[in-house]
Amino acid sequence: MGRGAIALTLAALLAMLPVAGCTAAPQPAPAPQSHRSPATLASPQSEQSPQPGQSRQAGQSPSAPPPQARGRASGCSAATPLKAGRHTMTHDGLRRTFLLAVPKGEGPHPVLLDLHGLGSDAAQESFYSRLAVEGPRRGYVVATPQAADGRMGWTLPGTSGPLPGTSGPDDAGFLAALLDRLESGLCVDRRRAFAAGMSYGAAMSAALICALDGRLAGVGAVGGLSVARPCDRPLPTTLLAFHGTADRAVPYRGGHPFPDATGALRALADLVVLPPVERAADDWARALGCAGRATSRPATGVRLRTWTSCPAGATVRLYTLDGGGHTWPGSVEVPRLGATARNLDATALILDAFDRAPAR
Repeated sequence: MGRGAIALTLAALLAMLPVAGCTAAPQPAPAPQSHRSPATLASPQSEQSPQPGQSRQAGQSPSAPPPQARGRASGCSAATPLKAGRHTMTHDGLRRTFLLAVPKGEGPHPVLLDLHGLGSDAAQESFYSRLAVEGPRRGYVVATPQAADGRMGWTLPGTSGPLPGTSGPDDAGFLAALLDRLESGLCVDRRRAFAAGMSYGAAMSAALICALDGRLAGVGAVGGLSVARPCDRPLPTTLLAFHGTADRAVPYRGGHPFPDATGALRALADLVVLPPVERAADDWARALGCAGRATSRPATGVRLRTWTSCPAGATVRLYTLDGGGHTWPGSVEVPRLGATARNLDATALILDAFDRAPAR
């Protein structure tokens, strides 16, 4: 099956998933006040109502700002900066929602998009990845967007097609518009925009390397790198991936996703053949111009593959978790998703990599 057909069928799988999808994490309990981070996540009572963001023309591809426009964003002088909380904006006629966590200090700050997986949502992703807590402690503006109403996840770029459930909103355009909104409403550094995600959110994050035309300086993909295939000659990017060898949703060795599914979902999953995760990482490294590999053991049960020769500004690393499930290393246990690595903190490693990533 070709790459486009794989993406189309995965989009159809998305439409058939039950609400409690493959990556839904437990709902967070309210944090005690003494343990809140410098950035306060939204509660229904704290919902913000900013002006709607500007949407792109139909069919227009999101793109990076021209080099002369990068650096300090116009938001550094915004009369009313965006505040932490729940926000809405309009893109392509759809009302879209995102949670916003804002660091202390004047900036300019790096900005990070945190994308949830199939059947999950923004609040669960914030709790599960902890990027909305740990990111602002390091100075990152963290936006955790929600898939469109009625959708279980993201529309990967190029997946609009004839199969049932494959037509969907322009999520790449929405995420580009969200970055535009953050750049106009907060003091962020346009040269240091990043994305990370879990499962299908990981795939969407990786797909943005190409779909945003080099706008992202780095991507962190947990449990989903093999779902998104690289484009030809993407701009140099820092790419960090994590995957468990016992993943029962996106198999590490490749093959059909959701091997435990039954019924119509099983029949549709049988149409998809994913590449092995190591081959997917090789494909991304090759596309980014990297060559040469080194393998190390940074922790017990963890294998790190690093590409040793990459063009300036490119980094590719794959952390393989022996026996790990469809889980976020270092996060809370979700037993039905398999084992969670306790001796590796994906959140810290992603932020470490982004801290070191060359600016655009």
